[in-house]
Amino acid sequence: MDASAIGILIVAAIIIIVLAILFTFVPVTLWISALSSGVKIGIFTLIGMRLRRVVPRRVINPLIKAVKAGLNLNTNQLESHYLAGGNVDRVVNALIAAHRANIELTFERAAAIDLAGRDVLEAVQMSVNPKVIESPYIAGVAMNGIEVKAKARITVRANIDRLVGGAGENTIVARVGEGIVSTIGSSKDHKVVLENPELISQTVLKKGLDAGTAFEILSIDIADVDIGDNIGANLQTEQAEADKNIAQAKAEERRAMAVAREQEMRARVQEMRAKVVESEAEVPIAMAQALREGKMGVLDYMNYNNIKADTDMRNSVGKANLENSDENNE
Repeated sequence: MDASAIGILIVAAIIIIVLAILFTFVPVTLWISALSSGVKIGIFTLIGMRLRRVVPRRVINPLIKAVKAGLNLNTNQLESHYLAGGNVDRVVNALIAAHRANIELTFERAAAIDLAGRDVLEAVQMSVNPKVIESPYIAGVAMNGIEVKAKARITVRANIDRLVGGAGENTIVARVGEGIVSTIGSSKDHKVVLENPELISQTVLKKGLDAGTAFEILSIDIADVDIGDNIGANLQTEQAEADKNIAQAKAEERRAMAVAREQEMRARVQEMRAKVVESEAEVPIAMAQALREGKMGVLDYMNYNNIKADTDMRNSVGKANLENSDENNE
């Protein structure tokens, strides 16, 4: 093989390597697809995206969809949103859906909603097709003490202008629950709520519960109403039980005080009896002293003993008669 043939092979190999590198680094097929779709974009723009670590197809494919849908977008807008960590394809889909539904939505607003962590496409779809949020059973107590449980279905529509910084579905459910509880609580009788459940939805709707939220409440429908416990009767029963326990405690306290008082009086009686015994013990001493001093004669002492013996006999007879009378009564 001569030198000219070897040179041609080397040049051909170099050309093949260069083309391989070019097709690897520069998305030529994507560039051709963009040109065929009417998107004017230069090959050096695609090279710049590679240098800025932007995946070209993540920007060019959504741009092709936007141009085909009649949106006026450019690569700088999509590329900046991609570099900010946003979902370019979802934003473009949301813009196309809003354009088809005649909803005013700018790219800056859609990008801000996407970067805020909300699904901008779902928000646009919810603006066209409202969403129904079903609340759990919410219990309230009417003025007559009967518990009423209600379940509500809340139809909401996304408010595009308040998606950034607006409260979510949990706030809507909490506010509706608060309105249901207050409406039931202001009813004089639970039968009024059962007969006219629409009064709940009408009262709640008048309160403007969607203020500061990312949604607009279209309707609140009461799906189910149930009767719960008789809270008033339960509270009265518990109060009566508590009053009974308090009364029993006070009675026990009074009984304990009476027992203590009785024991105290018994102690005093024993004390007085001891004093009487002590005084009686001094009588023989006094009589002996009187006999020694001549203030009392022997005859007087004998009369004293006779009188004492007669008194003891009378007491014994009276005690025996009293016992016989108790036996006869039995």
